[in-house]
Amino acid sequence: MKTLSITAVAALLLLMINCSAQNPLKADQNKLNFIFPKGKLGPVENFTGKAWSIGLVENDSIYNTVIGNVFFEPGARSNWHRHPSGQILIITDGKGYHQIKGQPRQILKKGDVVKCPPNVEHWHGASPDTGMLQQYILPKTEKGIVTWLNKVTDEEYIGSKK
Repeated sequence: MKTLSITAVAALLLLMINCSAQNPLKADQNKLNFIFPKGKLGPVENFTGKAWSIGLVENDSIYNTVIGNVFFEPGARSNWHRHPSGQILIITDGKGYHQIKGQPRQILKKGDVVKCPPNVEHWHGASPDTGMLQQYILPKTEKGIVTWLNKVTDEEYIGSKK
């Protein structure tokens, strides 16, 4: 009887291991493909939730461009903000949102490219259940980098329909 119990437990373990090996996406469905390190946690004054940022190209007087990478954990988002020369976002993994003030919220996914016009209020961040990785490009930095504004409300984030 003892041998039968040990055999049954061993068979059950082998079955569980085999099932998880056949469906690796189930266990890792929210893992993102990180290209760069997470960087530093963004300040709570400018983000809701946890957003991690790392600079890739620092500002200088030759290129006048800043490039970086941001990882938004699920549910994290930036405050409303604007850039004097605009901003370009390249979504490298995950799912998220972007919204320009006065326009409907857009869904973002891997491969999307977004142009945020100069001096236009906008926000971006991850979806509630999936994180998002994005690269940002800030051109013509001699005009300034960013002006941070108020937090995005839960209603704006959820995208309630009116």
